Amino acid sequence: MGRIKLDLHDIYNNSKAIDHALQSAFEQAVEKKIREVEIIPGKGSGQLRKKVERFLQLPHIKPLYHRIENDSKNFGRLFVYFRFDK
Repeated sequence: MGRIKLDLHDIYNNSKAIDHALQSAFEQAVEKKIREVEIIPGKGSGQLRKKVERFLQLPHIKPLYHRIENDSKNFGRLFVYFRFDK
């Protein structure tokens, strides 16, 4: 059991790269049955976090995960949890 860590700091101003990175992380999590994806949009103005939150609500993405948790100590980080049937 592992975790995927996705830091979006380096691509914050490239919308297509952000979409691709998020999609890729989710596909990898499902394919490898990884239960946790850590996404780091950073604190900044909050626009990148909003983009991530919109991605998480997409109709083809939302059924893939079962819970989102904000890091209580770091607003610039969130965790997405997956559940897989045995």
